[in-house]
This record gives sequence, structure tokens and C-alpha cells, in this order.
Amino acid sequence: MEKLEYDAAMTGGAYDFNRGTISLTRKLLSSPKKITLVRHGLSTWNEESRIQSTGSSNLSVLTEAGVKQAERCRNALANISFDQCFSSPISRAKSTAEIIWHGREEPLVFLDSLKEAHLFFLEGMKNVDARREYPKDYLTWREDPAKFHVNGVYPLRRIWATASEAWREILHTPGEHFLVITHKSILRALICTALGLGPERFRAIDINNGGITVFKFNTRGEAMLQSLNMTAHMYSNHIYLN
Repeated sequence: MEKLEYDAAMTGGAYDFNRGTISLTRKLLSSPKKITLVRHGLSTWNEESRIQSTGSSNLSVLTEAGVKQAERCRNALANISFDQCFSSPISRAKSTAEIIWHGREEPLVFLDSLKEAHLFFLEGMKNVDARREYPKDYLTWREDPAKFHVNGVYPLRRIWATASEAWREILHTPGEHFLVITHKSILRALICTALGLGPERFRAIDINNGGITVFKFNTRGEAMLQSLNMTAHMYSNHIYLN
């Protein structure tokens, strides 16, 4: 298959783009970037249908199935060269990153800006219990999450800000292709902020455990979504290429 500069295959996709979205960096990058985002493997709290949050650092860990999902991600990405891997320091993401990045030379980089959203008193509760004990708050979080707040603190506004911070940290790092491993809510925020979407679009995007999303950025820091929530590797021995 014929290749263009930046390894853009001639398959009918966009070769270059301009002003597709707003700049996330506010200044020029040294080179175009490619960012591969991965959600952590299945965790114990995923399995128990508990509400996960930033405070559940060492309480929700990878299940046996989650470890196998992380291994599938590692195998699927084995042929891709990454300059660096960034991860949330929270256990379930950290363990996933350690499995996927195993055998690579560069050390993992853990960013606090990749932590999960903080959901206060809902954290750790089973969904069925939260629905029963806090019906109004739970309904708001599920049906209109941008309006969910605790004492005037809006979790989605906070995570939109931290997602923007994470993008700047990652995109200003020397290199051209980075792997990012983190959680569902911050992934939604990363995707939405890259596309210029606000917190009200939070539930418009879903990401499976082990799902892979790919963005390209031009030197102006503008994003183009290349792939969203790829999961072929979860059900087969699919291998992704550069």
C-alpha cells in the first residue's frame, strides 16, 4: 500500500487538516503527533458494578479477565513503535500500563492529570445502592452528568480542566507517537476536549475495557480523530500497525 509522509496510507482518509478543532496547545508543536489511548482492563469494581472514582486507587484492581485484556492490548500493539507511555497512577490503570509496556525501553510516566473523576460520596457504591440511597443525585449523574455537583463542585468541569492539562503535558513532550493508558471518564473528557465538545456531551461517547482510540495532531495542536474504541483485539488475535 502506497505511503505518504507521516505514514498516512492512501485509503481515502484525510492526508492533512487545518482548523478541524481548536488548538489544545496554544502554541506550535515541534512536529505532528499521534496519540493512542487505551482504557484499563476489567477491574474488580467494574465486575461488581461499583462506581469508580479517583479515590479508589488501590481498592479496585484488575481481575483475571482484566489482566488477559491488558495482555491482548500488548499483543495487538506489539508492532507499533511508541516514544513514551503515559498512565494514570491509579492501580487498575497502572497495572494495565505495566503489562502493555512490558519489555519496552523507556520508563512509564505517571500523570496525576490522567486520574479518574472524583465522585465524592458515590465512590465505591454499587449502582443499585446509589440509586436507592441517593436517587436525585444518582439520576443527575446518570442522566445529566454535567449538572451533577456536590457543594458547588462539578466533577465534569474539573475533569474537563484536567483533560486539557493532560493534553498539554503529553503533546509538549518530545517525540511523535505516544501511548496513554487511563480510565473511562477521563478518556471521555480527553476525547471530547480534543474534538471541542463540552461536558454536556460526556455520555455521547463510550469506551470499553481495553478499547483503543487514536488521534492525530497537527503542529498547531489541532486534533483529528482517526479511530474510536477499537476492540477487534479483544475477540481475535488482531494486530494493529503504524
